[in-house]
Amino acid sequence: MKNLKDKVVVITGAGSGIGRALAHAFAGQGSLLALSDNNRQTLAETVRQLELDKERVLSAVVDSSNREATERFAAKVVKAFGQVDVVINNAGIASKGYLDEVDYATFERVINVNMWGVVYGTRAFLPYLKERPEAVLANVSSIFGMVPAAGTGPYNMSKYAVLGFNETLMIELKDTSVKVLSIHPGGIGTNIANNAIGMDKQGAERFNKNLLTSAPQAAKAIVKAIKAGKSQLFIGPDALVLQALKRAWPGAALWASGRLFNSEG
Repeated sequence: MKNLKDKVVVITGAGSGIGRALAHAFAGQGSLLALSDNNRQTLAETVRQLELDKERVLSAVVDSSNREATERFAAKVVKAFGQVDVVINNAGIASKGYLDEVDYATFERVINVNMWGVVYGTRAFLPYLKERPEAVLANVSSIFGMVPAAGTGPYNMSKYAVLGFNETLMIELKDTSVKVLSIHPGGIGTNIANNAIGMDKQGAERFNKNLLTSAPQAAKAIVKAIKAGKSQLFIGPDALVLQALKRAWPGAALWASGRLFNSEG
């Protein structure tokens, strides 16, 4: 999809981090934007920053882990714009704690947002994407969806699931007009660690000190990958190194991930 001008782009988790940066990046491409987030205030701030005519941006407060709310959002987007060309299921949350310590409510919340949110977003928008002569479905996994880190077990699990979901979609949609992009960010300068369930200030600071890529840099890479028709994208030098190590030397990849991403001190 080389030309993104006037293409309708859906971005979940658009109230902060990569989602907000994506909104700015696609606005710069001349796209029409449909933005969602579960935080009304941060979503409104994203829209305010864009300074777009109201006809070019739609925003809605949506809990991506709620299937009915996601389906209503999809219908609202199509009613407003008449089509959907790009969907980026980006919304996500994290948690801190070892697997034998994390409570079940945290497991469920992280997996509901990160895994089911992607499933619901895909299922809600896919029929509309298939109607287009050219479309892109981009689902955000993580480098933790290939190489895990200690203390983020539910997040790792959810992102491994997204990778499997994406690769299955690539096979099942190969004869359609929909291109699937699996996105694997490394450490990105967002608030995900600061907002992680169970994360204290000191742990977030330890985790954040090794973040190598900014959210605008990540957004720029995603736009470039969509325009180039890529099926997989690793964002940041840490993600590139870890995925290469995983293929060549899996044990070293686990060691390196433990050294890079450590909130335990």
